[in-house]
Amino acid sequence: MRYLTDEELATTTRFLFLSMAIVVIRQDMEIFQKGPFKIKETYIDLLEKMNSIALTERRQLRATMEKKKLQVILINKNDSFSSYLFLCRGKEEKRNYFNPVIRKKVREIVQEIMLKALEQYQSFAAANA
Repeated sequence: MRYLTDEELATTTRFLFLSMAIVVIRQDMEIFQKGPFKIKETYIDLLEKMNSIALTERRQLRATMEKKKLQVILINKNDSFSSYLFLCRGKEEKRNYFNPVIRKKVREIVQEIMLKALEQYQSFAAANA
């Protein structure tokens, strides 16, 4: 049975996938810092800006979730599926996600955040030109 409203589901799943995107961004930052790239700073700056944008949004989502008493907990993960428990208003709802779908959602969020970071850089460059 479904207990979460569409808004609650959107908030909790965004929080879940955004948290995964932050892990990906941080891993990429490490790769660029340690990698044999000629000009690392540009990529690292972009990834740091992306991390900052993502952390700000996740902080806002966490505050919303605390206010509405929402939680997401990983129950189980295997090669094909990941199971999460969504807690809301004292009720529990289990949801299973196909791992390739999770990967696609996380990739979309990373792309979205990258575009936001690039737009901010363009705005900054235009203002200082």
